Amino acid sequence: MSITEWPMDDRPREKLLSKGPAALSDAELLAIFLRTGVSGRSAVDIGRQLLTSFGSLSALCAASEQELCGHAGVGQAKFAQLQAVMEMARRALMEKMASGNALNSPATVREYLRLKLQALPHEVFVALFLDAQNRVIEFEELFRGTLTQTSVYPREIVKRVLHHNAASVILAHNHPSGAAEPSHADETLTQALKQALALVDVRVLDHFIVAGSGVLSFAERGLL
Repeated sequence: MSITEWPMDDRPREKLLSKGPAALSDAELLAIFLRTGVSGRSAVDIGRQLLTSFGSLSALCAASEQELCGHAGVGQAKFAQLQAVMEMARRALMEKMASGNALNSPATVREYLRLKLQALPHEVFVALFLDAQNRVIEFEELFRGTLTQTSVYPREIVKRVLHHNAASVILAHNHPSGAAEPSHADETLTQALKQALALVDVRVLDHFIVAGSGVLSFAERGLL
């Protein structure tokens, strides 16, 4: 049965307008994004199938063009639209961090880093450079590695901090393998960077590990 034949209150778009987006299931939100179904299957049916195939909404949003376009009802146009939506979300979060105290919005920082790093197939080490009011000056990818490791050089991070005239920094890297737990090497590196940056009077506010949809904070773990 087509969605247009459903009772008005059950239709995803009408439900969103009357009750708000939080009232919709993941499949219903996807149905609004997809707009139309295919022969014999509604947009909600396709949404459910995509979620089953990818395992979660975050994994679906992180899928490559080849992975996503291999499913019925999703082509290059839909993939491009999804990428645009994700980029708008990232830019909106960056604007929020740049306009206020990042320490007052830890969830915003966490979500921004998750959106930036969760889909990468290789390991990267990045930094958010902050001013004296804890407003984000810039986000930079500093080092890139393989699936399992990356080489991080404290001297290069100090140079970038001085370049941005940053008062503090939030560090982050991803674990493409999917485990968010810090390794001994992660902890040792964090302490080395903290000591190196202290020499130029720059604080390390946190170090995050992004693994899939999970984000671990060194500060919350008492590792800083």
